[in-house]
This record gives sequence, structure tokens and C-alpha cells, in this order.
Amino acid sequence: MSTRDSVQIPDDRDFELFRTECNSEQGWNLTYNKSGVVVWVQILEAEKSLHKIKCRMDCKDVSAETLYDVLHDIEYRKKWDTNVIETFDIGKLTVNADVGYYSWRCPKPLKNRDVITLRSWLPMGNDYIIMNYSVKHPKYPPRKDMVRAVSIQTGYLIQGKGAKNCTLTYLAQVDPKGSLPKWVVNKLSQFLAPKTMKKMHKACLKYPEWKQRHNPPFKPWLFPEQNTLSPLSLSELAIQHADSLENIDESSLSEEAKDERGEASDEDSVN
Repeated sequence: MSTRDSVQIPDDRDFELFRTECNSEQGWNLTYNKSGVVVWVQILEAEKSLHKIKCRMDCKDVSAETLYDVLHDIEYRKKWDTNVIETFDIGKLTVNADVGYYSWRCPKPLKNRDVITLRSWLPMGNDYIIMNYSVKHPKYPPRKDMVRAVSIQTGYLIQGKGAKNCTLTYLAQVDPKGSLPKWVVNKLSQFLAPKTMKKMHKACLKYPEWKQRHNPPFKPWLFPEQNTLSPLSLSELAIQHADSLENIDESSLSEEAKDERGEASDEDSVN
């Protein structure tokens, strides 16, 4: 989808290609394998060494349906995702595609990041897929207090393995923009992805109880008739290319980034 020049809603073929890439290990380099979490990277020279990352986790005691709900539920995300600053849906495109905003905290002295994405989802038998890529919306231009990041391709594949067992695969190629060196981006993504996955797993274990107390029947991702978002037209959107965004100067972070890389390595060695 990242090679398209116009905004398009993914079709069945796009979902199938995404699932195939999630399941394939050809062309991927294993970089982490501990405690039921595995990370691979794929180096793409055409993208100026901005890697693709793939992270897979076995989710014990969690059903595929619960994990799918947790990934969709914005109100719950505000509870478990401590990095989130603001997240909301902008509008709907179809019964299984919408456009949304998400901003998150970055460690100082980095600027915080935000992103506008076209998100689509599809149940496929025992599998569920959610994926997104960055778009531009005229009412939500880049903000002065944030760095606008770019999701070239991001998504989740949930594979049901029984009543209370599933596997989650996260596949992403994201440009955080700013002027962080690419090696820092690549290293940190390999370090942070497993931590985020484990955090998500804990959130899944608590979700059923939380949802029982917070509008249990409301799941517009499963029941489109509950969706009250304003309709959007594709003509209102444009592809957000990374090279069209201003590079915010974060060059003073070189030493901090090296320190962070060292800390990441230390933590990897003890986990």
C-alpha cells in the first residue's frame, strides 16, 4: 500500500498479502527470541535503511476475540497505553475502514509524535487483521508542538489457537521523522516492540472485567450499525509521504540515543 500514489481502501487481496508476509520468515533476520516473544527485521535499502520489523507473541489465557477487541477499543487504550496523549476517530470510510488520530509521548528531549492513519480491519476465519497507513486530512495538519510520524505500513495479525489461546504478530515500517539517525530508530524499534507486546498481553487479561463495567454491548468494530462517525470521502484524503514532511532538528540527541541504545542492550541481556 505504501507504493500507491492515491488513497485506497485495502481489498481482500491486500489483507491476504499482509497475512502471508506476517507468516513468512523468508528474507527476515531473527534478532530476539525470549519468553514467547520473537522479533525479526528486514533491511530495505530502497527505504534508506529504515527497517521493517515483525514481532510475534504467544498470548496464553487470551482469546483471539478479546485481543481483537483490545486493539480496537480506543477508550480502553487510554487506560492501558501509558504513552498515549490523545487518540480519536476522525470519520468512517466503510463498515471496516476509518481514519483516526493518535499522538504519543516520547522520552525527553525528543518531541512527542502524532500520526493520521487510514485503518482497516477484517476477520478471516480464525484470524483477524487490522492494518493502517498514513494519510493527510485537511482538518488535521502537522502541529507545531508535535513531530508528524509516518506509518508506511503497520498492522496486526491475530491467529486463534483455541478458546483461550492466540498468537499476535505485529508488522510495521514506521518513519518517526525528526532527525534521529536511522540506526537509532531501527535499534529502538527492536527493543520497544517486545515491551509493548507484553504490556498489551497484560491489558488483554484485564479487558473482559473492564468492559463489563464500560458499555459492554458497544463494539462498533463488530457491529457497524453502532458506528456514529461522520462519513468521509476518499477525495478528502491524500497519501502522507515521509519526504514531504519537515525534518525537525533533534541532532542534539546523538549522545542520548547512544546511551539509550546501551540501556536497551543491557535490558535485552537480562530479560
